[in-house]
Amino acid sequence: MSEALVSPEILRWARERAGLPVDALAKKLGTTAETVLDWEGGAARPTFRQAERFADAAHVPFGYLFLPEPPEEVLPIPDLRTVGDAPRRRFSLDFMDLLRDVLQKQDWYREHLIEIGAPRKAFVGRFGPDAQAETVAADIRDTLQIATVQRSTRTPEEFITELSEASETAGVWVMRTGYVGSNTHRTFTVEEFRGFAIVDDYAPLVFVNGRDAKAAQAFTLAHELAHIWVGQSGVSNPGLDAPQTLDVERFCNIIAAEVLVPAAELDRVWSRTDSVEANASWLSRTFKVSRIVIARRALDLRLIDRAEFFAFYQQEVRRWQKIESSGGGDFYLNMPVKNGKQFTRAVLNSAMSGHLLLREAGALLHMKPAQVKDLYRRQMMVTS
Repeated sequence: MSEALVSPEILRWARERAGLPVDALAKKLGTTAETVLDWEGGAARPTFRQAERFADAAHVPFGYLFLPEPPEEVLPIPDLRTVGDAPRRRFSLDFMDLLRDVLQKQDWYREHLIEIGAPRKAFVGRFGPDAQAETVAADIRDTLQIATVQRSTRTPEEFITELSEASETAGVWVMRTGYVGSNTHRTFTVEEFRGFAIVDDYAPLVFVNGRDAKAAQAFTLAHELAHIWVGQSGVSNPGLDAPQTLDVERFCNIIAAEVLVPAAELDRVWSRTDSVEANASWLSRTFKVSRIVIARRALDLRLIDRAEFFAFYQQEVRRWQKIESSGGGDFYLNMPVKNGKQFTRAVLNSAMSGHLLLREAGALLHMKPAQVKDLYRRQMMVTS
């Protein structure tokens, strides 16, 4: 079989980009580590079949292997993850592939919305950096009717679901998943990112890392909604345990906290005689957010001091680690959560009306063409 005239430098770049040790890649390809090193050193070349398998294992387009030098990969939205004095980490291949996939989806969805005559979303970029955080938060709460959502839900887990629903109803596209496409082995980490926002007048998008604790996802969603309201796209790692060094991230954190737990309300109901844990426990059920969010708001309002907050924070993180599970759940029920309810419905309707081929719809939703029909039938049963 003829050899593929691939670039040794590209082979090495692709393997390292994918974070694959030589022996791990060799195992995937059914060859030896020595052979892979020979390819990377230019002493030998893979066959076309081996090169195809290499590209698949390294998650790069096959054509990349023939480039004279590695392509420059530029992040299309700002990296806003800097926290404290920690340096920014290079984005993983999994994240880059996720972002490319999301942007492709957004291109389709934006064109679809324009084609059907959907209006621009008036709340996108409604406020500038000089706005009062309380004013922005009040507008978000009013637009999404968050007070009603908090009253109608019983737990933080229910609240994140209903808050996502309210956001979608208002016109914000919300995606929540913890892995790339349909590959449950390519999972994200909270340490890398918690969410991102992509500002667009027609299809504003918020992505929440589904690998985060359920009780923590509401804050990320509120933080990314703040990005949409102030018209600033970016990848975030909104944390409650360390100060943000970027103005926009500090601003969005303040907005998110006020969206979820308005300062005036918390100050009114906080018990000065009870412990942090006691207050956080019952108030988390009132506001339907994590106990950590309650404690952080108490710190912001000087109801507790920093030592009390960080002691409680560490305790709560350990508790989350014990109770959280990455469980799979129902494939068809998860699909609208992963891809966004309104986006999923738009793709299904386009496929069933003949405007999209089933395989095109399947590619957008990361499912087989036959599953597209099954999902459509299930969605029709739910809405009928």
